[in-house]
Amino acid sequence: MDSRCSSSADSRLTGRRVGSINSTALCARVESYDAGQKKCISDVRRTFCLFVTFDFLFITLLWIIELNVNGGIQEQLDKEVLHYDYRASFFDIFLLAVFRFAILILAYAVCKLRHWWAIAISTAVCCLFLIVKVILSKLLSQGAFGYLLPIISFVLAWIETWLLDFKVLPQEAEDENRYQSIMDATERAPLMCPGPLSDGQFYSPPESVADSDEELDDKHDPEKGLIQQVI
Repeated sequence: MDSRCSSSADSRLTGRRVGSINSTALCARVESYDAGQKKCISDVRRTFCLFVTFDFLFITLLWIIELNVNGGIQEQLDKEVLHYDYRASFFDIFLLAVFRFAILILAYAVCKLRHWWAIAISTAVCCLFLIVKVILSKLLSQGAFGYLLPIISFVLAWIETWLLDFKVLPQEAEDENRYQSIMDATERAPLMCPGPLSDGQFYSPPESVADSDEELDDKHDPEKGLIQQVI
């Protein structure tokens, strides 16, 4: 009898330990996700914003190199900016990079949008502008930069679109779903874990030594047992 009670108590204590371990693990995971939620921006979104910044700086660098190669920065700035010509100037490609940088940083770093409409607008505007400029302008006759700047600008715009649509938004949606599932499991954990043990759950009345001795005597002396029943 005592062994059965002790085994039952051990099993319940084991269940309590397992439940406490599971709840502790859930609490640790919730705290880690809470810390991630408290960040100003997620890691994958920060990587996207860094790439947008790289796009802007790279196009700016290429444009400055083009100005310096074709006769000096001061002279080319006067030619391309003050006397802007759509068919021969690279200044509009630089402005296109500024437009991409401004709208994407404002939408996905400042406002923290979780939709693709902002990058869809920026990519559509950039692609349409570059295609029309390559068709109507004389950039292809101005050397290597006439090829490099439009092509690199076009490719970078589509890389940004791919990063947001296939990396940033799906990863953030997956993290949010995982966080919600952990929160649901945390709310269900107190219902699944056993409650505190009470002494009454394992109480068994002590056996009487005198009663046990009498029962043994009755078994060995059946006549005595019959006499007691008759009396």
